[in-house]
Amino acid sequence: MRSTSQRRGPRLWPVGGAVATATLAGVLLGAGSAHAVTLREALSQTYRGSPTLNAQRAGVRATDENVPIARAGLMPKAYLSGNVGRTWANAKLGGAFGRVNQQAYPRGYSVNVTQPLFDGFRTPNSIKQAKAGILSARDTLNNTEQTVLFDAVQAYMNVLRDFALWNLQRNNVNLLSETLNQTQERFNVGEVTRTDIAQAQSRLASARAALISAEAQLKSSRAVYEQVIGSPPGKLYPAHPVDGLLPRSLDSALATALKVHPAFLAALHTVDVDAYQVKIAEGALLPSANITASAGQDWDTGTQAKQINSASVVASLTVPIYQGGSEYAAVRKAKETLGQARIQADLIRDQVREGVVSAWGSLEGARAEIAADQAAVDAAKLAANGVREQVKVGQNTTLDLLNSEQDLLNAQVALIGAQRDRVVASYGVLQAIGQLSAAKLGLEVALYSPKVHYRQVHDKWFGLRTPEGK
Repeated sequence: MRSTSQRRGPRLWPVGGAVATATLAGVLLGAGSAHAVTLREALSQTYRGSPTLNAQRAGVRATDENVPIARAGLMPKAYLSGNVGRTWANAKLGGAFGRVNQQAYPRGYSVNVTQPLFDGFRTPNSIKQAKAGILSARDTLNNTEQTVLFDAVQAYMNVLRDFALWNLQRNNVNLLSETLNQTQERFNVGEVTRTDIAQAQSRLASARAALISAEAQLKSSRAVYEQVIGSPPGKLYPAHPVDGLLPRSLDSALATALKVHPAFLAALHTVDVDAYQVKIAEGALLPSANITASAGQDWDTGTQAKQINSASVVASLTVPIYQGGSEYAAVRKAKETLGQARIQADLIRDQVREGVVSAWGSLEGARAEIAADQAAVDAAKLAANGVREQVKVGQNTTLDLLNSEQDLLNAQVALIGAQRDRVVASYGVLQAIGQLSAAKLGLEVALYSPKVHYRQVHDKWFGLRTPEGK
């Protein structure tokens, strides 16, 4: 169901009756599809199938595995080892004993289990670091989702805009062709000169070149649409701004962005990751303790004993005194990296703030530009109609008519661009405050939850198969 916010605002493209969008598929694509795609449907398709988004989701799932990797630091470790071989010896004995040859086939096995008891708090801090890294990866995923959806909005709106511009240029070619024919008829009866004909021919040639350029631009926009959204554009419905989802003021937008923008949150979690790295590095300077248990059997060891059974339990404590200074360097390095992360977080906060102000200004500018451009279209249309009537009675020249028609075309082109910018700018503000998401837009899709995969693997002891939490 469409939200109220998506039913508000200007539609694309009611430009003086000169442009239509319903013929996009039939005229350009020949797709024959009866179903027209809305912007919401295009965004839903992008959310489900974007390779960029799916790759980022896979990256988050890979990051989830850092928790069981870190947890393994204090988990027991067991090894089974075995040996088999052959030994021989040739000994020279004193006196009358001569030489003695001896052969043996030693073999045996042992089981060793080591349980770490204390590692200078490195494992607990590694687990906390891994969890902070996961939160950072999730926020990075959310920011990627914003970028992908905004790219889809732009691709959708660019196709609408460029088709409207192509249609305008096509209508302009038809209009100038008619103007040239009328000028030729007036020349035949002596009302105008060859100069008028040349002027009309020149404008028609320029219009045809502009039509070719518009068609090339439309093809490029369609290619980008297919790349971003995942299928060629068919019939596209007019789109609407999402003003109902936006804050009421710039101050409110700034406050929201600094609370929820995923890029800023990811930077803050990165600070946490680097802070825990300092503690992990400092842990290398603390004592460590382990307990090791082993049991085994050996046969034919070359001694008088044919079989030896052994077992042991040993507790060990290691206190580092000096290991060459690398541990101290690692601590200093981690502290510098932490300082860098804090500076980077401040930089991203400033970038988020600047992005909100810029996006808000673009939205306000687009709103004002639509009103101005619509007034310009109305005035240019009235002027063109008046000049056309005056040309009929000889009060204006053919050049005056051509100029008035060009003014109208320019005004219509500007209005189409402003209408496109109006819709894109509203989504741009939503992205700038960190809320351009499938959930916020209410897209009819199964929302991806990274928590599902995390719950499946965070305390997993063994297993090679990846779970299905995708």
